Amino acid sequence: MTNIAKRIKAWSVDTNKLHGLDEAVKTVKANAKAKFDESVEISINLGVDPRHADQQVRGVCNLPAGTGKDVRVAVFARAGKADEALAAGADVVGAEDLVERVQGGFMDFDRVIATPDMMALVGRLGKVLGPRGLMPNPKVGTVTPNVAQAVKDAKGGAIEFRVEKAGIVHAGIGKISFTDEALTSNVKALVEALNRSKPSGAKGTYIKRISLSSTMGPGVKVDTSTISA
Repeated sequence: MTNIAKRIKAWSVDTNKLHGLDEAVKTVKANAKAKFDESVEISINLGVDPRHADQQVRGVCNLPAGTGKDVRVAVFARAGKADEALAAGADVVGAEDLVERVQGGFMDFDRVIATPDMMALVGRLGKVLGPRGLMPNPKVGTVTPNVAQAVKDAKGGAIEFRVEKAGIVHAGIGKISFTDEALTSNVKALVEALNRSKPSGAKGTYIKRISLSSTMGPGVKVDTSTISA
C-alpha cells in the first residue's frame, strides 16, 4: 500500500480538467512512473445503448504507429492458404489438428483468423474462443480468403474494438516509449474508425468523453473538440 500511495502522490494531473489531445498525451507520459514500458490505454464513452441492435459498434482499426505488442496469430486454413498464412508470419496454422489442440487447452495466441470455408470447423470452438473475444468475424476482417493480408494487418497494428454494455470502448493504443506524435496519430486513427462505424440508431452526441491513461497512471480527460473527426 505504501508504494501505491507514493506513486499516487507523485502524479501531477488535474483529473477534472479537459486537456487538448497533445497536452493529454504529454501528461500521460509524464505521470508514467513504473519501471517498465507501460501500455497507453484509451476509454471512449459513446452516445449509444448497446442493448439495441441498431446501436452496436464494432470494427477494426489499423493503428499507424502499431501497438508496440508482439501479436501472436493463429490461422485456420488449408493447403495454399495455410502456406500463405505461414509466409505472412502467422505463429500457428492448421485445420482439424489446430481445432483439436485448442480443444485440448492450447491458447497461445492473441488473434484468430480463418478462411470462410473453415468456419464450420471453427464453429466448434465457439464456447472457447467466443468468451475471450477471439472468434473470427467477417465484420472485423478475421474471416477472409486473403489470410496473408489479415496476418500482416494483425502483426502490424490492427486492433479490434467493440462497445461494451455501458457504451464504452476500451483499447490499447501504444506504449509510453512511443513518441508523442505516434500516440497522437493512433488516437486520431481510432476516433476516425469509430466515426466510420457510427450506427444508424445513434442520436445526439456520439463521442461523449475520452480518457487516456498508462497502465499504472491516472486517467487524463481529453477535450474531444481537439480531435479531428
